[in-house]
Amino acid sequence: MTAGALARQGFGDGARALRLFSGAGIDPGDHPELVEALGASADPDQALTGLTRIIENLPEDSGLLEALAADPDLRARLTAVLGASIALTDHLVRHPGDWRELCGPDAARAPSPTELRAGLLHTVGAEPSSAAPAADPEAFGTEGPAPALRAAYHRRVLRLAGRDLTGAADVAEVGAELADLAAAVLDAALAIARAEAPEDAAACRVAVIGMGKCGGRELNYVSDVDVVFVAEPAEDAPGDGDPMASATRLASRMMAIPADTDGEGTLWEVDPALRPEGRNGPLVRPLAGHIAYYERWAKTWEFQALLKARPIAGDAALGAAYAEAIAPMVWSAAGRPNFVDDVQAMRRRVVAHIPAAEASRELKLGPGGLRDIEFSVQLLQLVHGRADETLRSGNTLSALEALSAGGYVGRADAAGLASSYRFLRDVEHLLQMHRLRRTHLLPDGRTEAGQAALRRLGRALGHTSNPVTDVTAAWRRTAGEVRRLHEKLFYRPLLNAVARLPEDGVRLTAEQAGQRLEALGFADPAGALRHLESLTSGVSRRAAIQRTLLPVMLGWFSDAPRPDAGLLGFRQVSEALGTTPWYLRLLRDDVRVAERMAWLLGTSRYATELLLRAPEAVAILDDDADLEQRPTELLQAEAAAALRRHDSMETAVAAVRALRRRELFRTAAADLLEVSGIDSVGHALTAIARVTVDAALQAAVRVVAEELGEEPRTRMAVIGMGRFGGRELTYASDADVMFVHDPLPGADPAVAGRHAEMLVRELRRLLEMPAADPPLAVDADLRPEGRSGPLVRTFDSYAAYYRRWASAWEWQALLRAEPVAGDAELGGRFMELVDPVRYPKDGVGDAEVLEIRRLKARMEAERLPRGADPALHTKLGRGGLSDVEWVAQLLQLRHAHRVPALRTTGTLPALQAAVDEGLLDPEDCGTLEVAWRLAARVRGAIMLVRGRAGDSIPADTREVAVLAGALGYGGDEDGEGPAALLLQDYRQATRRARTVMERVFYDD
Repeated sequence: MTAGALARQGFGDGARALRLFSGAGIDPGDHPELVEALGASADPDQALTGLTRIIENLPEDSGLLEALAADPDLRARLTAVLGASIALTDHLVRHPGDWRELCGPDAARAPSPTELRAGLLHTVGAEPSSAAPAADPEAFGTEGPAPALRAAYHRRVLRLAGRDLTGAADVAEVGAELADLAAAVLDAALAIARAEAPEDAAACRVAVIGMGKCGGRELNYVSDVDVVFVAEPAEDAPGDGDPMASATRLASRMMAIPADTDGEGTLWEVDPALRPEGRNGPLVRPLAGHIAYYERWAKTWEFQALLKARPIAGDAALGAAYAEAIAPMVWSAAGRPNFVDDVQAMRRRVVAHIPAAEASRELKLGPGGLRDIEFSVQLLQLVHGRADETLRSGNTLSALEALSAGGYVGRADAAGLASSYRFLRDVEHLLQMHRLRRTHLLPDGRTEAGQAALRRLGRALGHTSNPVTDVTAAWRRTAGEVRRLHEKLFYRPLLNAVARLPEDGVRLTAEQAGQRLEALGFADPAGALRHLESLTSGVSRRAAIQRTLLPVMLGWFSDAPRPDAGLLGFRQVSEALGTTPWYLRLLRDDVRVAERMAWLLGTSRYATELLLRAPEAVAILDDDADLEQRPTELLQAEAAAALRRHDSMETAVAAVRALRRRELFRTAAADLLEVSGIDSVGHALTAIARVTVDAALQAAVRVVAEELGEEPRTRMAVIGMGRFGGRELTYASDADVMFVHDPLPGADPAVAGRHAEMLVRELRRLLEMPAADPPLAVDADLRPEGRSGPLVRTFDSYAAYYRRWASAWEWQALLRAEPVAGDAELGGRFMELVDPVRYPKDGVGDAEVLEIRRLKARMEAERLPRGADPALHTKLGRGGLSDVEWVAQLLQLRHAHRVPALRTTGTLPALQAAVDEGLLDPEDCGTLEVAWRLAARVRGAIMLVRGRAGDSIPADTREVAVLAGALGYGGDEDGEGPAALLLQDYRQATRRARTVMERVFYDD
């Protein structure tokens, strides 16, 4: 085989490789499989160099080359190790016979923790079955057993690396075996310490508690092994000694053995800094000392660290006692004040202290690194693990799997974190394996050495075409995904909400639930409990997520005016959505949606009924922007699409009414959640009503055309009146309209009139036909001659009527006229027709003013419902909507002919225009505006709360309290309840407005 052929196999310098093969007595042509295996390794040149060094130290009859030729598994393992790890190559050079560790069945299987412990204890001459095994120093001469222990450790790591690099062990198995191997080393090191100090060994029992990655069985190839020591006097200890001092000496010596430097090299540091009081505290404490510290002094981060605590060496019974005593404290720590905030702040501090030059390469601590995953998982465990014992694992991947199975983390999110974690740990392992040194930094690609390291790393991960670019891109992609998921999960508000629950409120027994429901203010705890049982029973993922959500949501339901109604509505919505995957995921991942949903369902029957008809609308609660009024153009486009999509006009208008229902819910939610004010509510309700009426008119034209066999012989416009024209619609408002038509050129007027009547009847039928969606009632009573007049008139008929017969009340009604649907040109002509009527030249005369005043007085006397309290009727009562609106309209009738700004259909804009023109005192305007806004809000809230229209504030104080809650009232510091405060505000505002109205309206 030539140098060129070797270069094509992956060797950087073919000629040098040829010389190395020759020096080792290997003809590449006779060993093509070996050449291929070396060329496929992470660094072919490094692997070949290592192989030649090993062969130099082996006798000629070692059989290595023959074994490599005959055993493809040995060939794959050995070349992979040599190409990835200089440190393990050095071990093989020191112990060339250890290549046999990579041969045979044992090299392919994972040893058990018991096997590892027994093997290393035998290595130091200790008996594994002993309660306190001690080494046999005399069997090792002057060097002692420590070098033999370190050599045995490296043999085990060599075997593990062979399986790891060839894909026979995944990252979870590698971490577990390294942790078990570290535990076995510590047991063997403690055996050596006992042998060196038998008096100390006789005086105490010592248990070693693994922390961090060792405790979680996810250790790296080279990482500090975090430990905590707990000790007790031995049963037959001498009475005059100090057992803690003896235990401290044993622990100190045990820690030194893995860190000693000799020909075998340091294994790793043993770090006891996670003990109580950290480095300032005693190295060893008795069990009672640990318990006292954690009960009284421990900080939040210490409980987070204890999550991974696990007895790993020393006295097994004492270690088990420690675990049993400490575990309950760990799983109740999330109930500490500010627990979640403390953990989040700790993570931010870690990131802030990373040197800027290293942050983008930090696999462990940097943004998107391993710590992001670990902190996310641990915080979720500590919060939810109080009640769910399946989450109590110290292992990151096992805990993540349990969190996903329990519904605490979405499957896709859990899979993304697990995949990212495995990638990051694989990279970390490969970086550390190279020299068996502790590192978490991705090589710096700006240097030649960094490029070489990245190339080796990329090839080890399977990137062969462009390893440097590919591994760098994979790191950046992974870091970005980890950071996204970390920020989503780690800062999830549900964590704070669950953490704030009382200890007995996280998971409720039937008895506890009944007691808590009663304490939270549920009127029917038994009924509420039935809803809870229905939602949470079973083993489905849906039930698991509900079991997490509902203890928190109960508190939110109790904050709403009607907790029982809220819980019932939640059950109904949840059952309606069934197994829809996004629904519970949305509530779990965005606690704002769950909290808002609880408030809406517990406050508003109207919103609940709308939501039950379209439960998918709960998704809009996620963002304030989704609750804002949608552009009219967009609504028109959706309505037009519905008309195009359906052949049946009934089905098409049903789709438009469904669109209206969704917009009604959006508006109601924005109103109740105080995302929008009363002006926005009126505009939003008016906009969707206009779109709905216009779509229904278009559909009516098609239906009538189909019936007639030709297009209707007239054009039609719909004129909005009252609150519809004024863009002040409420949830309960009918659509006040007038219908105007204009026969097509050459059409028979009688035929055109019949066609127009058919259009109006069909439009009203489509808008009011029975359906799941709310009807839109069309009221034409404000037309000329009222109910006595024809439902639809021609343009010329309107012109003749207004020229000859219109009375003052009709002038006043026309102040709110505005085209809302149909033929735009006809609507515009109609407005030109009525402008001189509603804005009469020189204003209304005294006679008309007197008539308007009489009409106002008669309306108050005759239209106020019998038994209604005039002080509490929002529409016709003293200082209510009507009082304010009539003031504005009289000002318009008197002055709009000369003040263009008064030519508006809105009440508040008209008042402001009067102020700007000096026709109304600004203070009076403010008084009227406050009363109008409050009355409008109260009237809207009555509909929202009851689910049916009402104009009067209820007489029942309990209903008033619910209404006040919907309006955002709470009690005050003087003990006044929400109902009393609402009534006080309303009476005061309307009383002042009535005074202004009487002065301004009747002022000549």
